[in-house]
Amino acid sequence: MNSVRTLIDIAIWAVIVWIVLGYIVVLGRVPWGHPVRKVYDSLQNVMQRILRPIRNVLPPVRIGGAALDLAPLVLILALSLLRAYV
Repeated sequence: MNSVRTLIDIAIWAVIVWIVLGYIVVLGRVPWGHPVRKVYDSLQNVMQRILRPIRNVLPPVRIGGAALDLAPLVLILALSLLRAYV
């Protein structure tokens, strides 16, 4: 049971790190060869595959000219509920 909770915790932290690195890469304009960019790109590939089904059900919410993607939040909440259940 503890190993499953640990895996869920790692998954939650991976989503949070992906979100933070996304802001760093976009706002900080991290160059392509930078190690932060490589970690972000790796997480991006994994997260896009996981979030695609959620985005099919819950598309981004339009706010004026921008869009708010709620899929990562839904994933974190689902993982948290799963962790509480286990």
